[in-house]
Amino acid sequence: MMSQIPQPTALSRCPSCEEPLDAADRFCGACGYDLSTVSAPPQDHPTIAMNGTPAGPPPAGPPADPSVDWPVARQAGGTETPAPVHRAADIRGTDSGGSELPHPEHPEHPQADPAAPRPAASGRPAGKPSGVRFDRPPEPDEYPLAPPAGGPDREVPADPRTGDLPAPPAEAKLCVACRAGQVDPDGYCENCGHAQPRERDHMEQELGAVAAVSDRGLRHHRNEDAFAVSSTALPDGSPAVVAIVCDGVSSATRPDEASLAAANAANEALLAALPLGTHPQAAMHEAIVAASDAVNALAGPDTAQGEHAPHVNAPACTIVGALVTPTLLVVGWVGDSRVYWVPVDRSSMPARLTEDDSWAAQMVAAGLMNEAEAYADERAHAITGWLGADAYELEPHTVSFKPDRPGVVVVCTDGLWNYAETAEEMAEAVPLDAAERPLHAARVLVGHALDGGGHDNVTVTVLPFPAPSQGAGSA
Repeated sequence: MMSQIPQPTALSRCPSCEEPLDAADRFCGACGYDLSTVSAPPQDHPTIAMNGTPAGPPPAGPPADPSVDWPVARQAGGTETPAPVHRAADIRGTDSGGSELPHPEHPEHPQADPAAPRPAASGRPAGKPSGVRFDRPPEPDEYPLAPPAGGPDREVPADPRTGDLPAPPAEAKLCVACRAGQVDPDGYCENCGHAQPRERDHMEQELGAVAAVSDRGLRHHRNEDAFAVSSTALPDGSPAVVAIVCDGVSSATRPDEASLAAANAANEALLAALPLGTHPQAAMHEAIVAASDAVNALAGPDTAQGEHAPHVNAPACTIVGALVTPTLLVVGWVGDSRVYWVPVDRSSMPARLTEDDSWAAQMVAAGLMNEAEAYADERAHAITGWLGADAYELEPHTVSFKPDRPGVVVVCTDGLWNYAETAEEMAEAVPLDAAERPLHAARVLVGHALDGGGHDNVTVTVLPFPAPSQGAGSA
C-alpha cells in the first residue's frame, strides 16, 4: 500500500478578490494583493479518531496569542474599505414555526428591559421558550373516571382495573394460569392473555376399571401419542375393559393424526365385536387390522404402498392394546410400545408381555447380540413394524394370558419404558395401590418419565386384573 505524503497548503484564490491563483504567485494578478501577508492556517489537531488512528494530543507550548492582528478581508471590487463586521447577536433568526425572532436591540426584547427576568441557568430567559415549548398546561397525575350518564342515582360501574371479573359461564373453559379468565377460540385467556396448552399436550381419562394419562413430555413440540379406553360387556354379561395406546412415528408425516385415527378405530372395532361373542383374541387381531386401515386412509391417493415406493413418507404409528375380562388378559401390538404385568403381591415376579418390533429385538432374537448390547446401539429403537401405507406387511401380534392372581396391566409407549425398561424396574415404579387407584398410578408413571428427562411423548394406561364387575357398560 502506498503511503500518503502530506503536501504544504497553498492558496487557490485571492483572499481579497477571489481571483484564482497559481501555486507560485506571491501577489494577486488582478488586485495586487500581497499574498505573503496571509498567515498559514493553524494546525489541525483532531480529537476524534478516524480510520482507526487515535487522535494525537494537543500541541505543547503556550496557547495562541489572542492579540494577533489577523488581516481583514476587503470587499470584492478592490477598494480598501473593510467588509462590514456582523456579530452573532445582530443576526435575526426564526423559531421552529418559521416566525421571526425578536431583535436583541429591539425594545420589545426581554433583554432590553432592565426589569425583565434574567437568563436562567440553562442560558435562556426564565419562563421563555428556546426551541422547545414549555407553555403546555399542567396535566393531572390521574384521570378520574367520568360518572355514568343518567344522573347520580345510577349505579357506578366498578373500575375495570381493580374490579372483580364476572364469573364465567359454567360451560366456559377457564385459563390454566389465572383460573379466572375465559379462553377465547384462539386459545388465549381473555383476562391475562396466557396461551393455553393444546388439548393433546396433557390428557387424562378415568373409567371405573381403567385410567390413562398422556403427556407431551419435555422435549417434543407436540404430543404425537394417542389412547382410547373403554369398557363393554361380553354376551354372558361379564365385563371387558379395553385400553389402546398408539405412538406416532415422528419421521412420518402427520404422526399425531395417525395415532389418533388408529386408537379410535381399534377401540370402536373391539366395542363392536366383543358383545357379539367374538373371541377376545380374534377381536384384538381384527381391531389392529381396522386401525391399520384407518391409518392407510390418511395417505394421499397418489401414495403407492409397500416395496414399490419405500421412499414414500406416509402417516404412520405403532399400536398396542390390552383387553381384560374376569378371567382372561389379551394383548395385541405392532411396533415397540409395550405391556407389563405387575402383580399386586410384589413378592411375585412381574413380566413384560410384548416383544418389540425393533432392530434391537431382531438382533437379540437372532442371537447376534445380548439385550444389553442391542439396546445400547444407536439403531436399537429403529422399528421394523408399524401401521401405515408404506409398511411392507402387516403382522399383528396377539397373545392371551390367564393370570392366577390379581395385578395391574401397564400399557405404555417407549416414552415411559425408556426410563423403566425391565419388568423389575417397571414394577418398582408402579405404586403399591395401583389396583385401587389406577389414575393415580398412571400419573405417577408419567411423572417418573418426566423426572427422568421426558425426552419423548409419554402415554400410560393402567388396568386392574381381574376386571371388576362394575366396569361393565360402554364409555
